[in-house]
Amino acid sequence: MKKWLNYLPTLFIIIILASLLLFSTQGSVRRLNYTDFQKVAQQADFKESSLSISTTIIKAEGTYELNGKKQSYSVIIPNTEENMVWLTDVLEEDGGSISITDPSTGNLWMTILGQIVPLLLIGFLFYFLLSKMSGGGSANKAFEFSKSKARMESDVKVRFKDVAGCEEEKDEVKEIIDYLKTPQKFTQMGAHIPKGLLMVGPPGTGKTLLAKAVAGEANVPFFSISGSDFVEMFVGTGASRVRDMFKTAQKNAPCILFIDEIDAVGRQRGAGMGGGNDEREQTLNQLLVEMDGMGDNTGIVVIAATNRPDVLDPALRRSGRFDRNITVSLPDVKGREEILKVHARNKPLAPTISLENLAKRTPGFSGADLANVLNEGAILAVRNKQSKITQEDLDEAIDRVMMGPAKKSKKYSEKDKWLVSYHEAGHAVIGLMLDDAKIVQKVTIIPRGDAGGYNLMTPKEDRYFHRKSELLAEITGLLGGRTAEEIVFGEISAGAINDIEQLTSIAKNMVRVYGMSSLGPIQYADPSGNVFLGRDYNKGSDYSAGVATEIDKEVRSIVDSCHDQCKQILTEQRALLDLIASQLYEHETLTNEEITNLKNFGQLTDPNISEEQLNDQNEMPPLPMPNQDVPAPTVDNEPPVQNPTVDHETMDEALNELTKK
Repeated sequence: MKKWLNYLPTLFIIIILASLLLFSTQGSVRRLNYTDFQKVAQQADFKESSLSISTTIIKAEGTYELNGKKQSYSVIIPNTEENMVWLTDVLEEDGGSISITDPSTGNLWMTILGQIVPLLLIGFLFYFLLSKMSGGGSANKAFEFSKSKARMESDVKVRFKDVAGCEEEKDEVKEIIDYLKTPQKFTQMGAHIPKGLLMVGPPGTGKTLLAKAVAGEANVPFFSISGSDFVEMFVGTGASRVRDMFKTAQKNAPCILFIDEIDAVGRQRGAGMGGGNDEREQTLNQLLVEMDGMGDNTGIVVIAATNRPDVLDPALRRSGRFDRNITVSLPDVKGREEILKVHARNKPLAPTISLENLAKRTPGFSGADLANVLNEGAILAVRNKQSKITQEDLDEAIDRVMMGPAKKSKKYSEKDKWLVSYHEAGHAVIGLMLDDAKIVQKVTIIPRGDAGGYNLMTPKEDRYFHRKSELLAEITGLLGGRTAEEIVFGEISAGAINDIEQLTSIAKNMVRVYGMSSLGPIQYADPSGNVFLGRDYNKGSDYSAGVATEIDKEVRSIVDSCHDQCKQILTEQRALLDLIASQLYEHETLTNEEITNLKNFGQLTDPNISEEQLNDQNEMPPLPMPNQDVPAPTVDNEPPVQNPTVDHETMDEALNELTKK
């Protein structure tokens, strides 16, 4: 039936062409009125004619010959005795023949078809449109709102080798694969395989990919559906779809049933104002009932994914439904390297590229982010008409993923360019001088996104716990740009708005969440925030007004102490600040190696390394943390030399003149 519907448009075209052909053949017949027929009858010789006589009219059809040309005709004349005699004489004159036909014969079927065929065509047209609106197939699907929208993949190609950076998570699901392959081992031991697995983790960490790999390794069907696919505007649709989904899964057992973004339908019940969404709660109730109704070792494993486990209903997470929680975290440096290797399989990389170094430069990146970095690098290589992806392409790709494309057409005024240069140089100097600060990987004053410039800083190693000294160093580093403006120009700009937002959040968390203040190890705020307005609408504050004042004092004390430390470092390292700012003003972008050379040698290159050795370097050297000060050149963009000196009076006069402008 489905294949026949595909030919319905062709059938309509054939009918239209046949109708046009019929009208074209009828167009060769000359239709005469009574007066014209009388004039033709005086000159023409009629051959064969047929008369269809009814009570009121006589319809004559046939052929005649006039001036040597043969012509078909059709005429209708009134049915009178005089007209009948005259017409018979005219048509039989000169040897013409007449045949009489019954007007009721042959017209009945044409009349019936003329009335029924249009109705049938209209009916088929609506039938075809409704079937297409329902996604093809049977027209009944147009009304099957309660059917499950789960999509089935019977032959999943994803395997564990395609999933990198989550080795522990793979170990957690290996017995699921063993059960789906050989369930007898578990039933003989009396073990019950978990009915449900809840995968929790940030977006882009590979939860869906891992679930697909489980189905691919076990070679079982993979049903996938999103939590938002259950709820519709029609009451009861979600619950009905849940029932149909589990019914379909039972027919295809053993199988994997994957529910993505389950928090869309599994949010805690009764948490919203006014009782919540009844339709969503009915869907959740049906999901709970279906998972309870699943027998042990029935061959169906439900895997759900979410990045908001805190909003899920407790009844959904209890044992017997989702028995096991698997946290899929952001990959560490080793995991990032493995992920990069997976996504670099089909990409031609230059020999100088080190995926290990690239992994070290991308802390906090998810698997999706790393795939995007390599993809952006490949696009840039194509844009530059290169045969291989170079390190410059990947550097630009990291910047694009983090901040967006560079706005090279945006030009600074001279004063603004110096302001941005000193701002970014302030961040870089703090990163160099504090042991607990992050490593400066790249500094640029080229605008990207909403930022006039930015400082790419990464931790020395992956951090799993935040120490107080590290948080204080991060706040100090964020204050570096604003403090540098204050020291050099005697005023501050609005360019530090994002820095202030971040450091304020860190300071508040230190006091209210982490207990890193004189108020002691007491938590004064919910770190996850108020998820449900209805549940927390009438809830009082967790602390008194007096404690709120003490919290504000502690936050201010932390920021002030970090600001004082930042100001002291930048004042003591003014020469290094001027040196980095002047080089930024001239070159606009400095790398980790160049900043290190400025710190150690006062110039962008290492004088102890030859040009050939410099070109052969494939890895960035480790960032040293020296204790001695290095003087900087003046602001007039003279070429830097080893251990340069600076005339601070000249520097201050030049900056004062620039500020006055």
